Amino acid sequence: MSPLPSGEVVDAVDAVVDVVCLGESMVTFVPSRPGRLADVPSFARGIGGAESNVACGLARAGHSARWISRVGTDGFGEHLVREIAATGVDTAYVQRDPRRPTGIYFRTAGERAVGSEPVDGDGGEAASEPLAEVLYYRAGSAAAAMSPALIPRERAWSGRVLHLTGITPALSGDCRALMRELTARAPGRPLVSFDLNYRISLWQREEGAGGESGPAVLLDLARRCDLVFVGEDEAEAVWGVRGPEAIRAALPEPEVLVVKQGGAGATAYARRPGDGADDVTFEPAPRVDVVAPVGAGDAFAAGFLSGTLRGLPVAERLRHGHLMAAAALTVPGDLGTPPSRAHADHLVALDATRWGTLRFGPGWTDLPSPAEKWAETAAVEVPDS
Repeated sequence: MSPLPSGEVVDAVDAVVDVVCLGESMVTFVPSRPGRLADVPSFARGIGGAESNVACGLARAGHSARWISRVGTDGFGEHLVREIAATGVDTAYVQRDPRRPTGIYFRTAGERAVGSEPVDGDGGEAASEPLAEVLYYRAGSAAAAMSPALIPRERAWSGRVLHLTGITPALSGDCRALMRELTARAPGRPLVSFDLNYRISLWQREEGAGGESGPAVLLDLARRCDLVFVGEDEAEAVWGVRGPEAIRAALPEPEVLVVKQGGAGATAYARRPGDGADDVTFEPAPRVDVVAPVGAGDAFAAGFLSGTLRGLPVAERLRHGHLMAAAALTVPGDLGTPPSRAHADHLVALDATRWGTLRFGPGWTDLPSPAEKWAETAAVEVPDS
């Protein structure tokens, strides 16, 4: 189905999907060779956006996913919608804006550390010694105009799960109003998933223009959601909170809180329905020969959400998150091809010893069989030193 024009409202909502992901996506330009942006002669075009990355990952994993956003009536917007739809994502509710452009950004290889991002590309200067150069041109974009008036709640609530991130409220006051509308508790609300995705550059711009405080907005939104993903480093950067237990103490409201701990693994706090106490589960991450670190957090969220939709135990959800992240880490762009469900289920079922010996490199998701021989070939066992 083709995207809807700007502001058009339909009376009937399409069939309920597994997951709706709402947020801005941009066309990304990646250097053709290593080096500073000032020195690179050419760039390869791709797509990037936390929420659409999750939608694409879920669609490729066999779930029905819908992406809701706004793009300009330009070639970049056309490219975005076409590429995202090609992964199997429903883009019927993407609106086109004839007055605002589609956002774009340029980046070099490297980790997008929460404390070292540059400010927005509209005249700002980059932070000192960033681990990667990331230059955004998204101010005034079509997606920044998302609002409760343009995005009816029944559309966003048309899935079993609604996935949001902390990037959207940093785009504009209208986007913050939309996020509060969608996270309000009311009849018909689906399970609401929220990935913190702290972007210091966006919040610096908003706060500098007299906008709300990023840390306060993000804390309020996270507390309104059912499932929250937060990086350990993000929590320290945005709230000054260190360690999984302290993060849970700051966020007691979500039914499930997942604290991502980088290469070490992830810890999940899941509230028991009886006494309200938490079951705490830690799953180590497998070792990965990293090609590019971008997109791994989004892929992890997609894997965990996939396990949630399937009703799997929390430990298995964490492992599926790690496997999806490994698929993203072993390709140059934001989107990796996830392993087939049979492949992933086989690896997730390994005992703790075998799981701890896994190591993934480029191409591991292309190997053909979920049998034991496949696991031994695709996931190299590394003996303890």
